[in-house]
Amino acid sequence: MSAATDAVPAAAPANPISQSVRDSLVVAKRNLIRMSRIPEMVIFGLIQPIMFVVLFSYVFGGSMNIGGSTDSSTYREFLMAGIFAQTVTFATAGAGAGIADDMHKGLIDRFRSLPMARGAVLTGRTLADLVQTALTLLVLAVVALLVGWRTHTNLGEVLAAFGLLLLVGYAFTWIGALIGLSVRTPEAATSGGLIWLFPVTFISNAFVDSSRMTPWLRHVADWNPFSATVQACRELFGNPGVSSSDAWPMQHPVWASLIYSVLIILIFRTLAVRKYRSATA
Repeated sequence: MSAATDAVPAAAPANPISQSVRDSLVVAKRNLIRMSRIPEMVIFGLIQPIMFVVLFSYVFGGSMNIGGSTDSSTYREFLMAGIFAQTVTFATAGAGAGIADDMHKGLIDRFRSLPMARGAVLTGRTLADLVQTALTLLVLAVVALLVGWRTHTNLGEVLAAFGLLLLVGYAFTWIGALIGLSVRTPEAATSGGLIWLFPVTFISNAFVDSSRMTPWLRHVADWNPFSATVQACRELFGNPGVSSSDAWPMQHPVWASLIYSVLIILIFRTLAVRKYRSATA
């Protein structure tokens, strides 16, 4: 028998898509296990949004005019969509710090030495952050109900609103991933992940009615991707705060939120994966 007939056939190459999915889930599991062993990460992540709910609801609630009403309960329902959206976007800082920490410790280089999809390390990290964000939203929703927040639509619309929040939160974690790969320390990633989020979240319709802003600031707020998600959630929750703006994102906030989120994922995932490859080359 010839050597050719004795040779064992080579294994077929793995499907790149299935390998990427499998590797991403493995990395996500690793990060979730790590998070479960450091519960203070989750606890501290909950404290800030709960503080915002209590402070804005009870300190500023009676002085805010929403649709001609200064009733604090009206403002609480107006506020919660903004607090939910702020909470999921602030996860950006944690994502950036986590990736920067892995880079600083050399863990990314060890992942690179393994036969795994290049984008799986970042995708797995962002998926783990998405799970943590979902848990944070669940706890925050319970707190919101305790302080008087209510929805006035059906269950499907409420779940759709939370789905939009998770999508925009996932999109913003890719911005955090790019920041984490671009700095040298986790501390710098945390600062870099927060410094631009404050103007994004406060120059919006999250905490005040944008119609009361000066004209140029109102236009910025109305076209802010963050504002689109907040407005979409208010509509899906049936909460007060219907916008009188004729800007397209305010007239079609659900579609605007979806489009903004998908564009952010496509752009920043591409940039982050490219940065990952060059940073670990």
